Amino acid sequence: QVPLVESGGGLVQAGGSLRLSCAASGSIFNINDMGWYRQAPGKQRELVAVISSGGSTTYADSVKGRVTIARDNAKNTVYLQMNSLKPEDTAVYYCSAVTTVNRYWGQGTQVTVSS
Repeated sequence: QVPLVESGGGLVQAGGSLRLSCAASGSIFNINDMGWYRQAPGKQRELVAVISSGGSTTYADSVKGRVTIARDNAKNTVYLQMNSLKPEDTAVYYCSAVTTVNRYWGQGTQVTVSS
């Protein structure tokens, strides 16, 4: 069973919006933080946003004011609403879930922003 399943990536013009979703499978218990990371070609994977089980959020400076992370604990699902997208937001976006004993990663979803 795939631990994290992402959806919502795609191609969008600069200034547009996308909403990413990530659902954790029932095999993952006691999730603490859930978050989104991204990796552009030739670059290291970097944090985009993370949300704790209590709802505290952290954002990368590069996306503050344009991105909102939200979470449905009952569904073990995390969302990433991205607005005012820029070409530099182009990357593969990965969902992450952290428990007390493990970190899980999604398979990644491509986000491409055209200028």
